[in-house]
Amino acid sequence: MRRLLAFSAAMLLASATLSQAVAGPADEGDNWPNWRGPSRDGSSAETGLPLEWTTTENIAWSLELDSWSGSTPIIWGETVFLSVADGESLWLWALNRDSGEKLWQGFLSDGDHTERKQNMSSPSPVTDGEHVWIMTGTGILKAFDFEGNERWSRDIPADYGDFGLQWGYASSPLLYDGALYVQVLHGMKTDDTPYVLRIDPATGKTVWKVERPTEAIMESPDSYTTPALLEHEDGDEIIITGGDVVTGHDPASGEELWRLDGLNPDNQRNYRIVASPLIHDDIIYAPTRERPLLAIRAGGRGDITETHRLWSFNNGPDVPTPVTDGKYFYSINDKGIAYCLDARTGENIYGPVRLAVATYSGSPVLADGKIYITNEDGLTSVMKAGPEFEVLAENDLGDYTLSSPAISDGQIFIRTASALYAIGQRR
Repeated sequence: MRRLLAFSAAMLLASATLSQAVAGPADEGDNWPNWRGPSRDGSSAETGLPLEWTTTENIAWSLELDSWSGSTPIIWGETVFLSVADGESLWLWALNRDSGEKLWQGFLSDGDHTERKQNMSSPSPVTDGEHVWIMTGTGILKAFDFEGNERWSRDIPADYGDFGLQWGYASSPLLYDGALYVQVLHGMKTDDTPYVLRIDPATGKTVWKVERPTEAIMESPDSYTTPALLEHEDGDEIIITGGDVVTGHDPASGEELWRLDGLNPDNQRNYRIVASPLIHDDIIYAPTRERPLLAIRAGGRGDITETHRLWSFNNGPDVPTPVTDGKYFYSINDKGIAYCLDARTGENIYGPVRLAVATYSGSPVLADGKIYITNEDGLTSVMKAGPEFEVLAENDLGDYTLSSPAISDGQIFIRTASALYAIGQRR
């Protein structure tokens, strides 16, 4: 692989956080509040999005950046937030979304460095429209308000031990129902047990910490995924993948409600997981290191390995997280090989078919009847959504790109190593 936050203030923040977070994705409109968007699944209900662009054509603005990042820009109202690395330090940038002008920058951490293709800016920020929270690969977790005031700061490794992933920490926090959920799934460079945290967004204090044991060996305990949210009639759950298993956790207590084995059926030593779990309706999709990708029926308790598997797929992605509309399931692997499956049965609709030859690390986004997928060379292929494969456009920014596209108010935001582009005109 190659180049990859006084008591009264706290109470005010708690009130704002709770009111915003309870509202949830349905009230977030055309914002893109986290790396997988308003529905947390890489999809958007927006229409009329740009189809074609270059570095100079159909560009509302662009902003020069210091370095590449796997972090996705997030957007709320008039502000774009970016995690930025400069080779020495890590920063949170806030930008005017109409002009790209930098409004402020908040210091996050020293100690930026590279771990193969990623630097320490890989986790994406998350916002509720009043505050923004951001984790770094160095383990610093901070909260800021929209004016750039730091509200609190945590050093997670100082509290619970150094991170022990082979290629550095990269998981983004999940914000849900007045809480931040942070996973630390590691094992290659540590004997410490992997764990999951619930953190109070108002104060930064740990509400609970639960261990998540694994029998995975060598590098296989390591997970670079982001926790997912299952909203189900039996109760909401935090879904975690890594260490060869998928687990569902009670958001209130962290209790492990169920576990499914089978992400590493041959007990291989290097089955670290990068692509995150994806949830649509009552199905949990769990990628691993290409094979198998599992579809799991929600609602289980205890060991559900033999009872809740719906289907498996042996040509899944390694790095890009798939996307689905509930009818069709789209998977693009690291080599640009695309598949479309029936989302409920796993039946092959089409594929393998090849996109432009390159390495693919960004995750596909589904919107406007199209699938946008950007490869590491900065070329975004626009595929037609549906049962027939068709590439509608190829748009080349000509620069190293690890990040996934973000969509807001009719625009597409793509960051490359040297610039952030706002593509198309704001609605």
